[in-house]
Amino acid sequence: MSQPAGSSPEQALHPEGSGEALHLAGRLDEAAAAYRLRLAATPNDARTLSNYGGLLNAFSRFDDAHAVLLRAVTSDPRLPDAWSNLGNTLLHLQRYDDAIEAYRTCLRHNPAHALALSNLGVLLDHRGAHELAQKFHQVAIQLTPDNVKTRTNYAISLLAQGDYLAGFREYEWRWTTYSSRSYGMTVPQWKGAPFPDRTLMIHTEGGFGDMIQFARFIPQAAQRGGRVVVRARRELLTLLRQSFPEQIVISEDEAVPPHDLQCPVLSLPFALGTTLSTIPSPAGFLHADAAKTAFWRARFQQDDAATGQRLPPLRVGLVWAGAPHPEVRAAELADRRRSTDLSTFAPLADTAGVLFYSLQIGERSAQAATPPAGMHLVDHTSDLRDFSDTAALVNALDLVIAVDTSTAHVAAGLGKPVWMLSRYDQCWRWLSGRADSPWYDSLRLYQQPTPLDWSDPIRRIRADLRALAAQRR
Repeated sequence: MSQPAGSSPEQALHPEGSGEALHLAGRLDEAAAAYRLRLAATPNDARTLSNYGGLLNAFSRFDDAHAVLLRAVTSDPRLPDAWSNLGNTLLHLQRYDDAIEAYRTCLRHNPAHALALSNLGVLLDHRGAHELAQKFHQVAIQLTPDNVKTRTNYAISLLAQGDYLAGFREYEWRWTTYSSRSYGMTVPQWKGAPFPDRTLMIHTEGGFGDMIQFARFIPQAAQRGGRVVVRARRELLTLLRQSFPEQIVISEDEAVPPHDLQCPVLSLPFALGTTLSTIPSPAGFLHADAAKTAFWRARFQQDDAATGQRLPPLRVGLVWAGAPHPEVRAAELADRRRSTDLSTFAPLADTAGVLFYSLQIGERSAQAATPPAGMHLVDHTSDLRDFSDTAALVNALDLVIAVDTSTAHVAAGLGKPVWMLSRYDQCWRWLSGRADSPWYDSLRLYQQPTPLDWSDPIRRIRADLRALAAQRR
């Protein structure tokens, strides 16, 4: 979902070397030191407390920010920026009712506070109240029509509601600050027009899951050309090449070949005029390597013997955490809310007739060595070198239970059944109030009804898993 639009000190002139000047220049560590120095001399300076609290939000130090911002609004209860920054902190902490009160207080003192209006819209989007949220986003845009963050927040709200034509059009505002030239692309962006006799470069944006999900649009783009070259991370090359054999797929490690047009993969739905009813290939668009899949199916017989399975079990892959992406703050914050630990899946352990397989990669993969009591968990992830290997293993399984991460996209893109644990403020792509998805026919969503609490999704998954396992026996 969208994130609070953040805060910065007033756009007035500030003495060189002041906390505000350093903050505006993006020299955040130096700004923090300057703010602390000033607060040592004037500990009740509400504006400095507000600016410092906003900066602590940028460092994701929300508990510290909360303490500082409470001091700010106590020192000057009429300071709108302090209330807005406090609202941002509470929103990050998913204390929604408290955040609403903070934003309301800000707007009582300054009804034209665009950031508070936009961020109140973000909060309402987190709760699924998109029509009301958009009223706040629209007022914020009227006040600051060129603010990229408020425009992007509005785009995410439209997308979460399923208004893809308007949402993807508005989402193009993200390029105002994050220019496509940052990807090494300097030619014009493709906007959907036919491009005969020319070359279109489709390139990576976002994480692995984004590239996988939106790769489905590559054949549609190719129908309007010309020549298409797809540039992706090396871990995806084999899977993309075997899934789209008619396209040229190159690594980001290679030099950029000559091309006439470029398009980031997340802009393909905008260029193609995609709506909910025209999303291509919901039944699946990825293809696993047949020989690798056969290898895993043969290996499963060894797993059965090692774990004492008398009958062929229901084989279920588990993923409990995503990649943190510390280089992208919004993604890193979302990962904190979407990820969990293997222990969360403990209620599934006693399901008869199920053999679990770890599909967890990364920092939390070591948890597979000590599964919850009673859980038979096999871990072959050391044999997975890229997403083609992952796809083959997934293709040999019966079901994947995962948090919202790239492996879920691989499984659903193969057409395999996926039961996804989705956070309370779930990603815009899963829409609101739905347990299914127009993106993947085989995907079933289990959303948190309460922030940061996985107990209800796991309870429902446990019941459904028991029913499925019983059908197999």
